Amino acid sequence: MTTVTSRTFKSGNSVALRLPKELGYAPGVELTLVRSGDILTVKPKRQSIAETIRRLGELPRPTEIEERDVEELPEPPGL
Repeated sequence: MTTVTSRTFKSGNSVALRLPKELGYAPGVELTLVRSGDILTVKPKRQSIAETIRRLGELPRPTEIEERDVEELPEPPGL
């Protein structure tokens, strides 16, 4: 676990926190912030199911689909 110290600062009408490089996210990443007492949790925002499906649809299609061999499994003894 990485521990660093930073300070808040005024940015317009908001209070901002500068994340050090080793703890930062790529520019433009949408984050979710959850405050529980003195603990602030920062994590990337989860995508909606619709957005995930849309992004999966953008992946390249395989040129061929390989089929698995049918493998018969023996019945375990005692059942």
